[in-house]
Amino acid sequence: MRDAQPIQDTVALDGDGSVIAQARHRAADFLARVQAEHGLPVSARAMDLTQLVVSELVTNARKYAPGPVLMELCIVGAAVEVTVWDSDPVLPVARAADAGRVGQHGLEIIMAVTQGFAVQQEPVGKRITARIALLDDPNGHVSGRRPQ
Repeated sequence: MRDAQPIQDTVALDGDGSVIAQARHRAADFLARVQAEHGLPVSARAMDLTQLVVSELVTNARKYAPGPVLMELCIVGAAVEVTVWDSDPVLPVARAADAGRVGQHGLEIIMAVTQGFAVQQEPVGKRITARIALLDDPNGHVSGRRPQ
């Protein structure tokens, strides 16, 4: 696959709250195509986690940033990278654990279920990338990696 085109999908999401469901469906369809057309295995857990991460990232982008949101899905090795760009320059920060806090746990959830997480400030806005293993960890860790 050295000279092959990258396996990726990019979409601009703009509109009402239905774009969150649209983004989840787009991610599920992308991973189904990865399996069917490219023969890459994708576990049911990877499918679920990818949709969860997409939902959290797109929800936050729609909630805090004006204008459109761009979402890119890309296969990198044995993982799918979900990248969401929005126009808000404020970088997200994980909050301290608080069992009494209602809501605002999305970033902590994403960091717990992914292999990698990065935030990059852009000339306009920011880009957030989360990496999800396509296959389950044989030891059962949810992110596809062993805790460190």
